[in-house]
Amino acid sequence: MTAINLFDTHAHLNEPELAKDLPGVLERAHLAGVSHIATIGYDWQSSLYAVYLAEKHKHIHAVVGIHPHDAQTLTKEIYQRLAELAQSPKVVAIGEIGLDYYRDLSPREAQKKAFIEQIHLAQDLHKPIVIHDRDAHADLMKIVRKEKAGVNGGIMHCYSGSWEMAKEAINLGFYISIAGPVTYKNARALPEVVAKMPLDYLLVETDCPYLTPEPYRGKTNEPAYVRLVAEKIAAIRGESLETIAENTTHNAFKVYGLN
Repeated sequence: MTAINLFDTHAHLNEPELAKDLPGVLERAHLAGVSHIATIGYDWQSSLYAVYLAEKHKHIHAVVGIHPHDAQTLTKEIYQRLAELAQSPKVVAIGEIGLDYYRDLSPREAQKKAFIEQIHLAQDLHKPIVIHDRDAHADLMKIVRKEKAGVNGGIMHCYSGSWEMAKEAINLGFYISIAGPVTYKNARALPEVVAKMPLDYLLVETDCPYLTPEPYRGKTNEPAYVRLVAEKIAAIRGESLETIAENTTHNAFKVYGLN
């Protein structure tokens, strides 16, 4: 296996499927060439655990925030706790935050309010944001524009929008992160985005334990499989895996403010 360095920019190591075998998960990631992992919070407890993991492992970095599914849990008390937690040197961004109109597990107005409040938190802390966007492109981009959400940089996680939207997001300060769906046979818009993307704004992720890439679809996803995402991107772009790995890892270090 070719020696490369990959950065899985979005993993949920705090989920039970991965947490129960974390040493094995991390060893398999290492063998696949994954040198860094960002583990992402989606509510208060998972954010706390993300920081705990990051403080235990040099190559794990934490992102803390309240997911749109849990928007109604963002009370003043939780906001204050998040603000304090985010001051840990291992916290590299606020997220995942945004809008989800597919599941609509929180009222849309509550989602918007929580999204805006956490954008402001990130701005106060001079940190980038990690955005979750599902079936909410128009409202989400409206907020991103109005609030100047990309002022400290950010990531459009598990990107599912059009090339036109990707271009605007890049102009607003965001990197575009590609996950397992790029390997699926029914992927349509995503290969076009990947082919046209400037390499300077491209990232790779797993969103594990979800969205497992082919040929392991249907099984638990894990950081080692980010290599399959990178290989597919390399094939679409006609570039080497080494080029994709080197550039996406450099980009991840840049957006997350790492040395």
